[in-house]
Amino acid sequence: MAEYEYIQVAPLEEIPAGERLFLEIEGNPIVLFHLGAAFYAIGDVCTHDNGPLGDGELDGHRIICPRHGARFDLRSGKALTLPAVTHAPSYPVRVVDGMVEIGFEVKE
Repeated sequence: MAEYEYIQVAPLEEIPAGERLFLEIEGNPIVLFHLGAAFYAIGDVCTHDNGPLGDGELDGHRIICPRHGARFDLRSGKALTLPAVTHAPSYPVRVVDGMVEIGFEVKE
């Protein structure tokens, strides 16, 4: 089982439901989504052509790449439609003491 190190990114009240937050953490472009009562974080890069992904439209738990229409599952980063065939990185998110935190896998 993977072990994660969590990094605080923002107070909970700064990311209202329905909003997204663009971040760069340790050189990784990430977009954090607050949907309903849940948070999801995926890489802000379409794996089809390395274009930005985070500005895409949402369709439930799917984001649609604004450039070529590939769809990714926000919960897992899984590529759901062509032209993308490689999954986007996804990161666990938790809220601790009112702070939203994103997890990064600890490399051994």
